[in-house]
Amino acid sequence: MEESIKIKNSLEDNKKMRFGTESIPKLLVSLAVPAIIANLVNALYNIVDQIFIGQKIGFLGNAATNVAFPLTTICLAIGLMTGVGAATNFNLELGRKRPKRAKSVAGTAVTMLLLGGIILCILINIFLKPMLTAFGATNQIFDYAIEYTQITSLGIPFLLFSIGANPLVRADGNAFYSMLAIVVGSLVNTILDPLFMFGFDMGMDGAAWATVIGQFVSAVMLALYFFRFKSVKFELRDFKIRIREIGILFALGTSPFIFQCSALVIQIVTNNLLKIYGAKSIYGSEIPIAVAGIVMKINVIFIAIVLGLTQGAQPIAGYNYGARKYTRVREILKLTLKAAFVISIVAFAIFQIFPVQIISVFGSGSELYFKYGTKYMRIFLFFIFLNGIQGAITLFLTSIGRAFQGAVLSLVRQIISLLPLLIILPYFMGVDGIMFAFPIADLVAFIVSVIILKKEMKKIPKLDEDTL
Repeated sequence: MEESIKIKNSLEDNKKMRFGTESIPKLLVSLAVPAIIANLVNALYNIVDQIFIGQKIGFLGNAATNVAFPLTTICLAIGLMTGVGAATNFNLELGRKRPKRAKSVAGTAVTMLLLGGIILCILINIFLKPMLTAFGATNQIFDYAIEYTQITSLGIPFLLFSIGANPLVRADGNAFYSMLAIVVGSLVNTILDPLFMFGFDMGMDGAAWATVIGQFVSAVMLALYFFRFKSVKFELRDFKIRIREIGILFALGTSPFIFQCSALVIQIVTNNLLKIYGAKSIYGSEIPIAVAGIVMKINVIFIAIVLGLTQGAQPIAGYNYGARKYTRVREILKLTLKAAFVISIVAFAIFQIFPVQIISVFGSGSELYFKYGTKYMRIFLFFIFLNGIQGAITLFLTSIGRAFQGAVLSLVRQIISLLPLLIILPYFMGVDGIMFAFPIADLVAFIVSVIILKKEMKKIPKLDEDTL
Protein backbone atom coordinates (compact mmCIF):
# COMPACT_ATOMS: atom_id res chain seq x y z
CA MET A 1 0.00 0.00 0.00
CA GLU A 2 2.78 2.42 0.97
CA GLU A 3 4.70 1.48 -2.16
CA SER A 4 1.63 2.25 -4.28
CA ILE A 5 1.30 5.67 -2.66
CA LYS A 6 4.97 6.42 -3.30
CA ILE A 7 4.59 5.50 -6.98
CA LYS A 8 1.56 7.75 -7.36
CA ASN A 9 3.33 10.64 -5.63
CA SER A 10 6.37 10.14 -7.83
CA LEU A 11 4.21 10.22 -10.95
CA GLU A 12 2.54 13.41 -9.77
CA ASP A 13 5.92 15.02 -8.95
CA ASN A 14 7.17 14.22 -12.46
CA LYS A 15 4.06 15.84 -13.92
CA LYS A 16 4.59 18.90 -11.77
CA MET A 17 8.28 19.17 -12.71
CA ARG A 18 7.38 19.05 -16.40
CA PHE A 19 4.35 21.34 -16.67
CA GLY A 20 5.37 23.58 -13.78
CA THR A 21 9.10 24.12 -14.37
CA GLU A 22 10.17 23.02 -17.86
CA SER A 23 10.81 25.62 -20.58
CA ILE A 24 7.51 26.87 -22.02
CA PRO A 25 8.65 26.86 -25.69
CA LYS A 26 10.06 23.35 -25.28
CA LEU A 27 6.85 22.15 -23.63
CA LEU A 28 4.67 23.72 -26.32
CA VAL A 29 6.66 22.15 -29.14
CA SER A 30 6.60 18.72 -27.49
CA LEU A 31 2.84 18.83 -26.98
CA ALA A 32 1.65 20.92 -29.94
CA VAL A 33 3.56 19.25 -32.79
CA PRO A 34 2.06 15.78 -32.16
CA ALA A 35 -1.36 17.36 -31.64
CA ILE A 36 -1.09 19.26 -34.93
CA ILE A 37 -0.07 16.11 -36.78
CA ALA A 38 -2.91 14.15 -35.17
CA ASN A 39 -5.47 16.81 -36.08
CA LEU A 40 -4.17 17.12 -39.63
CA VAL A 41 -4.33 13.39 -40.14
CA ASN A 42 -7.78 13.30 -38.53
CA ALA A 43 -8.92 15.98 -40.98
CA LEU A 44 -7.76 13.73 -43.79
CA TYR A 45 -10.52 11.25 -42.92
CA ASN A 46 -13.02 13.43 -44.71
CA ILE A 47 -10.63 15.04 -47.19
CA VAL A 48 -9.30 11.73 -48.51
CA ASP A 49 -12.86 10.52 -48.97
CA GLN A 50 -13.68 13.77 -50.76
CA ILE A 51 -10.71 13.43 -53.12
CA PHE A 52 -11.35 9.80 -54.07
CA ILE A 53 -15.12 10.33 -54.30
CA GLY A 54 -14.53 13.33 -56.56
CA GLN A 55 -12.29 11.25 -58.82
CA LYS A 56 -14.63 8.22 -58.84
CA ILE A 57 -18.15 9.73 -58.63
CA GLY A 58 -17.70 13.39 -59.55
CA PHE A 59 -18.86 16.63 -57.93
CA LEU A 60 -22.27 15.13 -57.05
CA GLY A 61 -20.45 12.69 -54.77
CA ASN A 62 -18.61 15.61 -53.15
CA ALA A 63 -21.89 17.42 -52.69
CA ALA A 64 -23.30 14.30 -50.98
CA THR A 65 -20.46 14.19 -48.42
CA ASN A 66 -21.01 17.88 -47.74
CA VAL A 67 -24.67 17.22 -47.01
CA ALA A 68 -23.68 14.37 -44.66
CA PHE A 69 -20.95 16.39 -42.89
CA PRO A 70 -23.25 17.90 -40.22
CA LEU A 71 -23.36 14.43 -38.63
CA THR A 72 -19.59 14.62 -38.13
CA THR A 73 -20.06 18.07 -36.60
CA ILE A 74 -22.58 16.63 -34.14
CA CYS A 75 -19.94 14.10 -33.05
CA LEU A 76 -17.36 16.88 -32.73
CA ALA A 77 -19.73 18.93 -30.57
CA ILE A 78 -20.43 16.09 -28.13
CA GLY A 79 -16.92 14.61 -28.21
CA LEU A 80 -15.08 17.90 -27.71
CA MET A 81 -17.47 19.06 -25.01
CA THR A 82 -16.84 15.85 -23.07
CA GLY A 83 -13.15 15.44 -23.90
CA VAL A 84 -11.99 19.05 -23.59
CA GLY A 85 -14.11 19.52 -20.46
CA ALA A 86 -12.59 16.40 -18.90
CA ALA A 87 -9.02 17.19 -19.98
CA THR A 88 -9.21 20.77 -18.72
CA ASN A 89 -10.51 19.66 -15.32
CA PHE A 90 -8.02 16.76 -15.23
CA ASN A 91 -5.08 19.18 -15.49
CA LEU A 92 -6.61 21.71 -13.12
CA GLU A 93 -7.16 19.01 -10.48
CA LEU A 94 -3.64 17.65 -10.86
CA GLY A 95 -2.34 21.20 -10.43
CA ARG A 96 -4.39 21.38 -7.22
CA LYS A 97 -2.93 18.01 -6.10
CA ARG A 98 -6.25 16.14 -6.22
CA PRO A 99 -5.55 13.05 -8.38
CA LYS A 100 -8.65 11.14 -7.18
CA ARG A 101 -10.91 13.90 -8.48
CA ALA A 102 -8.94 13.96 -11.74
CA LYS A 103 -9.55 10.22 -12.23
CA SER A 104 -13.23 10.58 -11.40
CA VAL A 105 -13.92 13.20 -14.05
CA ALA A 106 -11.87 11.35 -16.70
CA GLY A 107 -13.64 8.05 -16.00
CA THR A 108 -17.06 9.66 -16.17
CA ALA A 109 -16.16 11.19 -19.53
CA VAL A 110 -15.01 7.89 -21.04
CA THR A 111 -18.22 6.06 -20.10
CA MET A 112 -20.37 8.92 -21.35
CA LEU A 113 -18.57 8.88 -24.71
CA LEU A 114 -19.20 5.17 -25.20
CA LEU A 115 -22.89 5.34 -24.29
CA GLY A 116 -23.41 8.56 -26.25
CA GLY A 117 -21.91 7.07 -29.41
CA ILE A 118 -24.24 4.07 -29.34
CA ILE A 119 -27.33 6.21 -28.73
CA LEU A 120 -26.37 8.65 -31.49
CA CYS A 121 -25.83 5.83 -33.99
CA ILE A 122 -29.33 4.46 -33.32
CA LEU A 123 -31.02 7.86 -33.59
CA ILE A 124 -29.29 8.73 -36.87
CA ASN A 125 -30.44 5.51 -38.53
CA ILE A 126 -34.01 6.06 -37.34
CA PHE A 127 -34.22 9.64 -38.68
CA LEU A 128 -31.68 9.46 -41.53
CA LYS A 129 -33.87 10.44 -44.52
CA PRO A 130 -35.58 13.47 -42.96
CA MET A 131 -32.22 14.59 -41.53
CA LEU A 132 -30.48 14.56 -44.92
CA THR A 133 -33.38 16.47 -46.44
CA ALA A 134 -33.07 19.06 -43.68
CA PHE A 135 -29.29 19.21 -44.28
CA GLY A 136 -29.91 20.44 -47.85
CA ALA A 137 -29.84 17.31 -50.06
CA THR A 138 -31.26 17.81 -53.57
CA ASN A 139 -32.83 15.06 -55.67
CA GLN A 140 -29.54 14.48 -57.53
CA ILE A 141 -27.55 14.25 -54.30
CA PHE A 142 -29.95 12.31 -52.06
CA ASP A 143 -29.20 8.70 -53.10
CA TYR A 144 -25.44 9.22 -52.79
CA ALA A 145 -25.88 10.82 -49.36
CA ILE A 146 -28.06 7.94 -48.09
CA GLU A 147 -25.61 5.34 -49.38
CA TYR A 148 -22.64 7.03 -47.72
CA THR A 149 -24.27 7.95 -44.40
CA GLN A 150 -25.96 4.62 -43.66
CA ILE A 151 -22.54 3.00 -43.47
CA THR A 152 -20.53 5.81 -41.82
CA SER A 153 -23.15 6.08 -39.05
CA LEU A 154 -21.94 2.66 -37.84
CA GLY A 155 -18.57 4.22 -37.03
CA ILE A 156 -20.02 7.03 -34.91
CA PRO A 157 -19.42 5.26 -31.54
CA PHE A 158 -15.73 4.88 -32.48
CA LEU A 159 -15.47 8.43 -33.85
CA LEU A 160 -17.10 9.96 -30.77
CA PHE A 161 -14.85 8.02 -28.40
CA SER A 162 -11.72 9.01 -30.37
CA ILE A 163 -12.64 12.71 -30.38
CA GLY A 164 -13.27 12.74 -26.62
CA ALA A 165 -10.47 10.43 -25.46
CA ASN A 166 -7.75 12.19 -27.44
CA PRO A 167 -7.64 15.34 -25.24
CA LEU A 168 -7.42 13.12 -22.14
CA VAL A 169 -4.36 11.31 -23.49
CA ARG A 170 -2.74 14.67 -24.25
CA ALA A 171 -3.68 15.88 -20.76
CA ASP A 172 -1.60 12.99 -19.40
CA GLY A 173 1.37 14.46 -21.25
CA ASN A 174 1.57 11.82 -23.98
CA ALA A 175 0.89 13.90 -27.07
CA PHE A 176 2.85 11.44 -29.21
CA TYR A 177 0.53 8.52 -28.48
CA SER A 178 -2.58 10.62 -29.06
CA MET A 179 -1.09 11.56 -32.42
CA LEU A 180 -0.14 7.98 -33.22
CA ALA A 181 -3.67 6.67 -32.61
CA ILE A 182 -5.16 9.15 -35.07
CA VAL A 183 -2.36 8.73 -37.63
CA VAL A 184 -2.67 4.95 -37.71
CA GLY A 185 -6.44 5.11 -38.12
CA SER A 186 -6.16 7.67 -40.89
CA LEU A 187 -3.49 5.64 -42.71
CA VAL A 188 -5.80 2.64 -42.61
CA ASN A 189 -8.55 4.80 -44.08
CA THR A 190 -6.24 6.20 -46.78
CA ILE A 191 -5.04 2.74 -47.85
CA LEU A 192 -8.52 1.21 -47.89
CA ASP A 193 -10.15 4.11 -49.78
CA PRO A 194 -8.61 3.42 -53.22
CA LEU A 195 -8.58 -0.34 -52.57
CA PHE A 196 -12.32 -0.49 -51.87
CA MET A 197 -13.45 2.23 -54.31
CA PHE A 198 -11.31 1.36 -57.33
CA GLY A 199 -9.87 -2.10 -56.67
CA PHE A 200 -13.17 -3.67 -55.52
CA ASP A 201 -15.31 -1.11 -57.43
CA MET A 202 -17.40 -0.37 -54.32
CA GLY A 203 -17.90 3.33 -55.08
CA MET A 204 -19.42 5.37 -52.23
CA ASP A 205 -19.79 2.22 -50.12
CA GLY A 206 -16.03 1.68 -50.29
CA ALA A 207 -15.24 5.18 -49.06
CA ALA A 208 -17.72 4.78 -46.20
CA TRP A 209 -16.39 1.38 -45.03
CA ALA A 210 -12.79 2.63 -45.20
CA THR A 211 -13.74 5.50 -42.89
CA VAL A 212 -15.49 3.23 -40.37
CA ILE A 213 -12.58 0.79 -40.18
CA GLY A 214 -10.08 3.62 -39.69
CA GLN A 215 -12.18 5.08 -36.89
CA PHE A 216 -12.38 1.68 -35.19
CA VAL A 217 -8.58 1.31 -35.21
CA SER A 218 -8.07 4.76 -33.64
CA ALA A 219 -10.67 4.10 -30.94
CA VAL A 220 -9.09 0.78 -29.93
CA MET A 221 -5.62 2.33 -29.65
CA LEU A 222 -6.90 5.17 -27.46
CA ALA A 223 -8.88 2.77 -25.26
CA LEU A 224 -5.76 0.69 -24.62
CA TYR A 225 -3.87 3.77 -23.38
CA PHE A 226 -6.06 4.07 -20.30
CA PHE A 227 -4.23 1.01 -18.91
CA ARG A 228 -0.92 2.90 -19.05
CA PHE A 229 -1.68 6.45 -17.86
CA LYS A 230 1.38 8.09 -16.29
CA SER A 231 -0.07 10.73 -13.98
CA VAL A 232 -2.75 8.48 -12.41
CA LYS A 233 -3.59 4.79 -12.30
CA PHE A 234 -7.17 4.03 -13.31
CA GLU A 235 -9.28 1.36 -11.67
CA LEU A 236 -12.57 -0.10 -12.90
CA ARG A 237 -14.59 1.90 -10.36
CA ASP A 238 -13.23 5.15 -11.82
CA PHE A 239 -15.34 4.61 -14.97
CA LYS A 240 -18.63 4.90 -13.16
CA ILE A 241 -20.73 7.89 -14.27
CA ARG A 242 -20.91 10.41 -11.44
CA ILE A 243 -23.53 13.13 -11.64
CA ARG A 244 -21.36 15.77 -9.96
CA GLU A 245 -18.67 15.33 -12.64
CA ILE A 246 -21.13 15.72 -15.52
CA GLY A 247 -21.78 19.33 -14.55
CA ILE A 248 -18.04 20.07 -14.55
CA LEU A 249 -17.59 18.40 -17.94
CA PHE A 250 -20.38 20.43 -19.47
CA ALA A 251 -19.20 23.69 -17.88
CA LEU A 252 -15.58 23.46 -19.01
CA GLY A 253 -16.54 21.90 -22.35
CA THR A 254 -19.17 24.52 -23.12
CA SER A 255 -17.02 26.59 -25.48
CA PRO A 256 -16.15 23.83 -28.00
CA PHE A 257 -19.69 22.43 -27.70
CA ILE A 258 -21.30 25.76 -28.53
CA PHE A 259 -18.78 26.35 -31.32
CA GLN A 260 -19.55 23.00 -32.96
CA CYS A 261 -23.32 23.31 -32.43
CA SER A 262 -23.15 26.77 -33.95
CA ALA A 263 -21.13 25.33 -36.82
CA LEU A 264 -23.82 22.68 -37.27
CA VAL A 265 -26.52 25.34 -37.58
CA ILE A 266 -24.37 27.31 -40.02
CA GLN A 267 -23.68 24.23 -42.16
CA ILE A 268 -27.36 23.37 -42.43
CA VAL A 269 -28.44 26.96 -43.14
CA THR A 270 -25.62 27.43 -45.67
CA ASN A 271 -26.46 24.23 -47.57
CA ASN A 272 -30.12 25.17 -47.78
CA LEU A 273 -29.36 28.74 -48.86
CA LEU A 274 -26.95 27.44 -51.52
CA LYS A 275 -29.68 25.10 -52.66
CA ILE A 276 -32.29 27.91 -52.90
CA TYR A 277 -30.19 30.76 -54.30
CA GLY A 278 -27.97 28.48 -56.38
CA ALA A 279 -31.06 27.30 -58.28
CA LYS A 280 -31.73 30.93 -59.24
CA SER A 281 -28.18 31.45 -60.53
CA ILE A 282 -26.23 30.28 -63.56
CA TYR A 283 -24.46 27.69 -61.36
CA GLY A 284 -27.46 25.63 -60.26
CA SER A 285 -27.77 24.16 -56.75
CA GLU A 286 -25.25 21.31 -56.97
CA ILE A 287 -22.14 23.31 -57.95
CA PRO A 288 -22.35 25.76 -54.98
CA ILE A 289 -23.06 22.92 -52.52
CA ALA A 290 -20.12 20.88 -53.83
CA VAL A 291 -17.75 23.88 -53.80
CA ALA A 292 -18.80 24.92 -50.29
CA GLY A 293 -18.09 21.40 -49.07
CA ILE A 294 -14.61 21.39 -50.61
CA VAL A 295 -13.68 24.83 -49.25
CA MET A 296 -14.99 23.88 -45.82
CA LYS A 297 -12.85 20.74 -45.80
CA ILE A 298 -9.82 22.77 -46.91
CA ASN A 299 -10.51 25.21 -44.08
CA VAL A 300 -10.57 22.23 -41.70
CA ILE A 301 -6.87 21.71 -42.48
CA PHE A 302 -6.08 25.21 -41.23
CA ILE A 303 -8.34 24.77 -38.20
CA ALA A 304 -6.62 21.45 -37.43
CA ILE A 305 -3.22 23.16 -37.26
CA VAL A 306 -4.38 26.02 -35.02
CA LEU A 307 -6.43 23.64 -32.88
CA GLY A 308 -3.40 21.37 -32.46
CA LEU A 309 -1.32 24.36 -31.37
CA THR A 310 -3.90 25.44 -28.79
CA GLN A 311 -4.47 21.86 -27.64
CA GLY A 312 -0.75 21.61 -26.97
CA ALA A 313 -0.95 24.80 -24.92
CA GLN A 314 -4.09 23.70 -23.01
CA PRO A 315 -2.51 21.35 -20.42
CA ILE A 316 0.35 23.80 -19.82
CA ALA A 317 -1.99 26.73 -19.22
CA GLY A 318 -4.45 24.64 -17.20
CA TYR A 319 -1.86 23.06 -14.91
CA ASN A 320 0.01 26.30 -14.21
CA TYR A 321 -3.20 28.25 -13.61
CA GLY A 322 -4.31 25.55 -11.17
CA ALA A 323 -0.87 25.73 -9.51
CA ARG A 324 -1.12 29.58 -9.48
CA LYS A 325 2.03 30.04 -11.57
CA TYR A 326 0.64 33.09 -13.35
CA THR A 327 3.84 34.24 -15.08
CA ARG A 328 3.95 30.91 -16.93
CA VAL A 329 0.28 31.25 -17.85
CA ARG A 330 1.00 34.62 -19.47
CA GLU A 331 4.06 33.25 -21.23
CA ILE A 332 2.19 30.35 -22.83
CA LEU A 333 -0.57 32.71 -24.00
CA LYS A 334 1.88 35.10 -25.71
CA LEU A 335 3.77 32.28 -27.41
CA THR A 336 0.55 30.61 -28.60
CA LEU A 337 -0.83 33.84 -30.09
CA LYS A 338 2.42 34.55 -31.96
CA ALA A 339 2.54 31.04 -33.42
CA ALA A 340 -1.17 31.17 -34.38
CA PHE A 341 -0.63 34.44 -36.25
CA VAL A 342 2.29 33.08 -38.27
CA ILE A 343 0.35 29.94 -39.21
CA SER A 344 -2.66 32.04 -40.23
CA ILE A 345 -0.63 34.32 -42.51
CA VAL A 346 0.90 31.34 -44.33
CA ALA A 347 -2.54 29.76 -44.80
CA PHE A 348 -3.96 33.05 -46.12
CA ALA A 349 -1.23 33.28 -48.77
CA ILE A 350 -1.70 29.68 -49.95
CA PHE A 351 -5.48 29.91 -50.24
CA GLN A 352 -5.38 33.24 -52.10
CA ILE A 353 -2.66 32.24 -54.58
CA PHE A 354 -3.56 28.63 -55.40
CA PRO A 355 -7.38 28.22 -55.32
CA VAL A 356 -7.69 26.56 -58.73
CA GLN A 357 -4.91 24.07 -58.04
CA ILE A 358 -6.42 23.14 -54.68
CA ILE A 359 -9.94 22.65 -56.04
CA SER A 360 -8.59 20.57 -58.95
CA VAL A 361 -7.30 17.96 -56.49
CA PHE A 362 -10.92 17.11 -55.66
CA GLY A 363 -11.87 16.14 -59.22
CA SER A 364 -12.79 17.76 -62.50
CA GLY A 365 -15.73 19.96 -63.36
CA SER A 366 -17.10 22.52 -65.77
CA GLU A 367 -15.75 26.02 -66.34
CA LEU A 368 -18.59 27.37 -64.16
CA TYR A 369 -17.57 24.95 -61.40
CA PHE A 370 -14.00 26.26 -61.24
CA LYS A 371 -15.09 29.88 -61.67
CA TYR A 372 -17.40 29.68 -58.68
CA GLY A 373 -14.93 27.59 -56.69
CA THR A 374 -12.07 30.08 -57.12
CA LYS A 375 -14.22 33.04 -56.12
CA TYR A 376 -15.77 31.20 -53.16
CA MET A 377 -12.41 30.11 -51.72
CA ARG A 378 -10.79 33.54 -51.96
CA ILE A 379 -13.71 35.41 -50.41
CA PHE A 380 -14.70 32.77 -47.83
CA LEU A 381 -11.13 32.60 -46.44
CA PHE A 382 -10.21 36.29 -46.82
CA PHE A 383 -9.85 36.98 -43.07
CA ILE A 384 -8.38 33.60 -42.21
CA PHE A 385 -5.26 35.35 -40.86
CA LEU A 386 -7.43 36.62 -37.99
CA ASN A 387 -9.18 33.30 -37.34
CA GLY A 388 -6.11 31.66 -35.82
CA ILE A 389 -5.80 34.33 -33.13
CA GLN A 390 -9.51 34.24 -32.32
CA GLY A 391 -9.44 30.43 -32.02
CA ALA A 392 -6.37 30.50 -29.78
CA ILE A 393 -7.97 33.05 -27.46
CA THR A 394 -11.17 31.01 -27.18
CA LEU A 395 -9.44 27.78 -26.15
CA PHE A 396 -7.02 29.58 -23.83
CA LEU A 397 -9.91 31.06 -21.85
CA THR A 398 -11.48 27.62 -21.58
CA SER A 399 -8.16 26.13 -20.42
CA ILE A 400 -8.00 28.41 -17.40
CA GLY A 401 -11.61 27.77 -16.44
CA ARG A 402 -13.21 30.78 -18.22
CA ALA A 403 -15.79 28.58 -19.92
CA PHE A 404 -18.47 31.28 -20.13
CA GLN A 405 -16.19 33.74 -21.92
CA GLY A 406 -15.08 31.05 -24.37
CA ALA A 407 -18.71 30.22 -25.06
CA VAL A 408 -19.52 33.89 -25.73
CA LEU A 409 -16.75 34.10 -28.32
CA SER A 410 -18.08 31.02 -30.08
CA LEU A 411 -21.58 32.51 -30.19
CA VAL A 412 -20.38 35.89 -31.47
CA ARG A 413 -18.79 34.46 -34.57
CA GLN A 414 -21.34 31.82 -35.51
CA ILE A 415 -24.75 32.88 -34.29
CA ILE A 416 -24.71 36.59 -33.41
CA SER A 417 -22.89 37.83 -36.54
CA LEU A 418 -22.67 35.08 -39.18
CA LEU A 419 -26.22 33.71 -39.08
CA PRO A 420 -27.96 37.07 -39.68
CA LEU A 421 -25.46 37.91 -42.43
CA LEU A 422 -26.15 34.59 -44.16
CA ILE A 423 -29.85 35.35 -44.20
CA ILE A 424 -29.63 39.05 -45.16
CA LEU A 425 -26.81 39.29 -47.74
CA PRO A 426 -28.14 36.70 -50.26
CA TYR A 427 -31.40 38.66 -50.38
CA PHE A 428 -29.47 41.54 -51.98
CA MET A 429 -26.53 39.72 -53.63
CA GLY A 430 -27.94 36.32 -54.53
CA VAL A 431 -25.78 33.23 -54.07
CA ASP A 432 -22.61 35.39 -53.86
CA GLY A 433 -23.89 36.97 -50.65
CA ILE A 434 -23.36 33.67 -48.83
CA MET A 435 -19.60 33.72 -49.32
CA PHE A 436 -19.27 37.37 -48.24
CA ALA A 437 -21.01 36.68 -44.93
CA PHE A 438 -18.11 34.58 -43.61
CA PRO A 439 -15.19 37.09 -43.75
CA ILE A 440 -17.36 39.84 -42.23
CA ALA A 441 -18.25 37.55 -39.32
CA ASP A 442 -14.55 36.62 -38.92
CA LEU A 443 -13.60 40.29 -38.50
CA VAL A 444 -16.32 40.92 -35.92
CA ALA A 445 -15.33 37.80 -33.91
CA PHE A 446 -11.66 38.83 -33.90
CA ILE A 447 -12.41 42.29 -32.51
CA VAL A 448 -14.66 40.93 -29.76
CA SER A 449 -12.16 38.20 -28.78
CA VAL A 450 -9.34 40.73 -28.31
CA ILE A 451 -11.58 42.92 -26.13
CA ILE A 452 -12.65 39.98 -23.93
CA LEU A 453 -9.07 38.66 -23.60
CA LYS A 454 -7.77 42.02 -22.38
CA LYS A 455 -10.56 42.21 -19.83
CA GLU A 456 -9.93 38.69 -18.50
CA MET A 457 -6.14 39.07 -18.32
CA LYS A 458 -6.57 42.05 -15.96
CA LYS A 459 -8.15 39.63 -13.45
CA ILE A 460 -5.09 37.36 -13.39
CA PRO A 461 -2.30 38.39 -10.97
CA LYS A 462 0.96 39.39 -12.67
CA LEU A 463 3.05 37.53 -10.07
CA ASP A 464 2.99 33.89 -8.95
CA GLU A 465 1.31 33.09 -5.62
CA ASP A 466 4.64 32.29 -3.89
CA THR A 467 6.01 35.75 -4.73
CA LEU A 468 2.93 37.70 -3.66
